[in-house]
Amino acid sequence: MSQQYVGSSDEERKALVARSRSGDMTVSNKEMMEAFAIDPNYDPYSIPLDSVDPSHPSLFLHGTHWAHLERLRKEDPIHYHEESMFGPYWSITKYDDIRYVDSHHELFSSQQEKGGIALGGVPDREDEYSLPMFIQEDPPKHDLQRKVVAPMFTPRNLVDLQPLIRERAGAILDDLPRNEEFNWVQHVSVELTGQMLATLFDVPQEDRLKLTDWSDTIQNLGDPDIFETPEEGFKKLFECLAYFQAYYEERKTQPPKFDLISMLAHNESTRDMGPQELLGNVMLLIVGGNDTTRNSISGGVLALNENPDQYEKLLQNPDLIPKMVPEIIRWQTPVAHMARTATRDCELGGKPIKENDRVCMWYISGNRDEDAIENASQFIIDRDHPRQHTAFGFGIHRCVGNRLAEMQLRIVWEEIMKRFPKVEVTGEPVGLASSFIHGIRELPVTIRD
Repeated sequence: MSQQYVGSSDEERKALVARSRSGDMTVSNKEMMEAFAIDPNYDPYSIPLDSVDPSHPSLFLHGTHWAHLERLRKEDPIHYHEESMFGPYWSITKYDDIRYVDSHHELFSSQQEKGGIALGGVPDREDEYSLPMFIQEDPPKHDLQRKVVAPMFTPRNLVDLQPLIRERAGAILDDLPRNEEFNWVQHVSVELTGQMLATLFDVPQEDRLKLTDWSDTIQNLGDPDIFETPEEGFKKLFECLAYFQAYYEERKTQPPKFDLISMLAHNESTRDMGPQELLGNVMLLIVGGNDTTRNSISGGVLALNENPDQYEKLLQNPDLIPKMVPEIIRWQTPVAHMARTATRDCELGGKPIKENDRVCMWYISGNRDEDAIENASQFIIDRDHPRQHTAFGFGIHRCVGNRLAEMQLRIVWEEIMKRFPKVEVTGEPVGLASSFIHGIRELPVTIRD
């Protein structure tokens, strides 16, 4: 291929992107995907460097994004993309550069008003589709709102949660079929994270799958196989708002409790949030509490099957689980990227970044950077420094629930090793069509007696 996009003319693509960036929620997902149609299996080394764009969801759906990011790391680690379905942006693909951007919030803003934390964010949006949340704020508001929920994730509270997580993980694993293929994502990953979310929010366990469904919805807003337009997807998110609005208002009238909704309802920084900000912060907590753990649980099973020598190492020495857990998270990198907006003209790696330029930190690329991580392209469950990765971010926006995610993953694998000789992948995995969340929708496995 001589060029990446084959779906339509430059003018048609630019017109669609302009509509999308203006906040038009009626832009058809199918129309957008057809306009930016690509062959996801094309060789990124066969086209001009300026045409390489790793942000296309089809690349992540088919697992062919790796070579695009590799080329950028090698040839132009701070690379400007003139054209993409998300508009122009800079790709940051090396570990140290990612850490620099993430650690300098005064230079690179997360504010929703400037475009937010994901490619495709619409600046200056103030309608019902605006989703302000504390991760899409800068200090001081970010710091004040993050402190509201931070007590949920302290080491002391995690110790208290551990027996409950172990009990639930054991019950889920004991209920799995033997000698027949099933979807590990739905039966294990979704079920455990859904139960945990219901506990953290203190909502009925029978509603747990609503929470994971709403998490899926926000990731699938641009998927033409799920929603005709983003506007259609938001109809489901407004159901989420109505659900949590009722709990939020009710808990304002009750004594403070140790759950996330009560924390939001009683703290002066969050007790007077409007509907969009409430929905934004609830979705942040749902996605944060669901996607990292869920996709790492699934990604770990897949990684061990794709690296049988490492699975054998684990079987011979289950004490490696604490080291294996951060390696699984690095290997999967559930959040593939985070975006920022330059607050002023600056320089990064010798490249001139202009005020209001969009900057994309490819966490998933930084975790394959051989200059920062020894043997980064290999899955090694007994690394000397397994927590040296980008998956949780850096600086003030570092994942607030990172220790909870690690604890859940550790407990799941401890309980797996007590029960099964092996969890064998017996079908083709199905990925998520998203360059933001690096997810697995289906993982067919079989557990044999």
